[in-house]
Amino acid sequence: MRRRLYFILPDVKSAQTVHNELLLSKIEERHIHVLAREDVDLADLPEASLLQKSDLVHGAQLGAIIGAFAGVLLGTLAVMLGYIVSGLEVWSVGSITVGGALIGLFASTMVAVNIPNTRLKAFSSQLEQGHLLMMVDVPVEQVDAISARVKEHHPEAQVRDVEPTIPAFP
Repeated sequence: MRRRLYFILPDVKSAQTVHNELLLSKIEERHIHVLAREDVDLADLPEASLLQKSDLVHGAQLGAIIGAFAGVLLGTLAVMLGYIVSGLEVWSVGSITVGGALIGLFASTMVAVNIPNTRLKAFSSQLEQGHLLMMVDVPVEQVDAISARVKEHHPEAQVRDVEPTIPAFP
């Protein structure tokens, strides 16, 4: 299991040194994500993907739940009104529920891809000032060691938060 650490860094140069130190600490580059204003050149730093920048995961989860609930209601209503052939009620309601979940998932994902990640709202003012946000997914047993190492070697870095669990699809 991994935890996500958030570091606020003042510029690209300090982000590159922290990045290199994380690589030396055996944190794979695929677990390091950097977010900055659009006009900031990240050079060779690993840029945050759409999954980190947008509210895609939260939107997909919410859409699937709401769609499934709507499917159950619609399936139940269809059974009560007699639109479902007798003997196939359970299968039909189940199918309509799955269909509702898939439609809800699709629709909410199309909307959520354009919404900024709600977990990153706390960092928006610093990002607007030109700072960089480094998100690092580390094994649980290394959280304290990595935080301490970054604090010790990079006093300019602000260790901001530890997310209890990282999203399911980072």
